[in-house]
Amino acid sequence: MAYLQAKQLIILDRNWRCALGEVDIVAADGSTLVMCEVKTRSSRRFGSPLEAITASKAIRMQRVGFAWCKHHQANASNVRFDVVSIIDPGVGQPHIEHHLNVV
Repeated sequence: MAYLQAKQLIILDRNWRCALGEVDIVAADGSTLVMCEVKTRSSRRFGSPLEAITASKAIRMQRVGFAWCKHHQANASNVRFDVVSIIDPGVGQPHIEHHLNVV
């Protein structure tokens, strides 16, 4: 979260759940509502964290994101779906990448 806050995003919610699934982080980037999926791996041995976002996962991200908007009576006309990928081998600093508009 500190990574996103350093990029001037305002965190609105974390780990919000509904019957459709969960959104890891909901943030505001100016007037844009951002739904963030966080994927962490210890290495790239089995692919990058971003590769874990399948077509079905992307659809689920959208459905849950729009459910969050409905539940919180938020405007869903300007929503972005991002992925934060983290490679954390357990020693040293983790490598973090913020992928915008992946869905």
